[in-house]
Amino acid sequence: MATFFVTLLVLVIQFFWLYIDDFVGKGLGPSVILEFITYQSAVLVPLALPLAVLLSSLMTFGSLGESFELVAIKSAGISLLRFMRPLFFISLLVGFIAFLFSNYVIPVANLKSRTLLADIVYAKPAFDIKEGVFYDRINGYAIKIGSKEPNDSIIRDVIIYEQGNLLQDNFIMAKSGVMRVTPDKRILEFYLQDGWRYQERGNPYEGTGSEYIRVGFKTYNKQFDLGSLGFSNRTADSVNKNNERMFSIRQLNKALDSLEKETTAVKDRMSTDMAYLFPFSTVLKMPWKTDRLSATEKKQIRAVKHFKQLLPDTAIINVGLAAKSTASAVRMNAESLRLVLEEKNRTISRHAIEWHRKITLSLACIILFLIGAPLGAIIRKGGLGTPLIFAIVFFMLFYFSSTIGEKFAKENKLTPWLGMWMATLVLLPVGLFLTYKAMRDSKLLNKETYTPVLRLISRISFLKKNSIISA
Repeated sequence: MATFFVTLLVLVIQFFWLYIDDFVGKGLGPSVILEFITYQSAVLVPLALPLAVLLSSLMTFGSLGESFELVAIKSAGISLLRFMRPLFFISLLVGFIAFLFSNYVIPVANLKSRTLLADIVYAKPAFDIKEGVFYDRINGYAIKIGSKEPNDSIIRDVIIYEQGNLLQDNFIMAKSGVMRVTPDKRILEFYLQDGWRYQERGNPYEGTGSEYIRVGFKTYNKQFDLGSLGFSNRTADSVNKNNERMFSIRQLNKALDSLEKETTAVKDRMSTDMAYLFPFSTVLKMPWKTDRLSATEKKQIRAVKHFKQLLPDTAIINVGLAAKSTASAVRMNAESLRLVLEEKNRTISRHAIEWHRKITLSLACIILFLIGAPLGAIIRKGGLGTPLIFAIVFFMLFYFSSTIGEKFAKENKLTPWLGMWMATLVLLPVGLFLTYKAMRDSKLLNKETYTPVLRLISRISFLKKNSIISA
């Protein structure tokens, strides 16, 4: 469990590192951050479980090998495969739990985290006005403050410019004042002193002119709504509910079935449209009735070498124009249907990718156990040193092969099942090979094993070098 929570913490921190710029300055409360961490942690559980299984098996079998407990177990007549069997069943249980989690919990967590992340990313920064700079994030206004006291409440040389009406200039100028934000962060209050209010009335472009009014004041109160700033409005979850990442296996099967029917309907529509654009194609297949023709007419028809000989000159021109128009319509129709089919195929691929992802991430717990357990028995090193290095190497191999396969599947360069199962096809032979070597006490990672080979290579290289020099 400790390795699982450590790996989950690392993945969550890595995710926050990618989006740290979008979280800063948005006025997020602790409850919002904690809520997002909860949802995102749930999303990352299927990725953290395989890494935790790999690291745990490496550390466990490495420690047993380092303390010669594996030697004692084998001396008692218990093979490594028999010793691994109970832990293998545990990895099966972990994989099954990961599948249930991916199928029932991840869709909800994905929906919540994606909606919340979008709200955070697109939220305006919280209210933070600087000295000497116009602040225009409040809708319809631009505010400039010449200077502020250290407590940010007493302000001087204030200008409030109204941007709501492009045809009129309305603004307020004051020598000093007090600026306060209500405790709920929704209202900004200005208590201004010794200033002027300038207001323009009328439309100068209507020919009637405009009236310019200046009103002095000793005190003036102005309030602004900050509801649009910071993280205040939450988007409904229903906005993202139709995304394939929010579906379970049953929902994905239903969606794939509907998409296949829609694709078939598009293909049928293509055949119907082509038949409509080529009405003469059926006429050409009809048998000719020549029994009503006289012998002279039959002779004239046999003498015709091209259909143009049967048409007058004006009809030939019209036929050519009609043929060009039909060809253009066919090309446009075919291009439109091709784009529709490509989009349908991409949508089907995305749904199929999510279907296979729920299985492959669960199966990764078993595959990485088959790598970690025998590899730990071979390297015979416990702790977090050597096992952590090997765990990172094999997990990166798993992650990159999965990412590359998914990318190729989305681009339709590979089928969805082949792209999503690429990591399994790559790592399963490695796991079986390591298990085979560990069962036979192979010194696969012992440098003394490769010393004779290195000496032979060095000797061959030396002989070649001498032969070149002598020549």
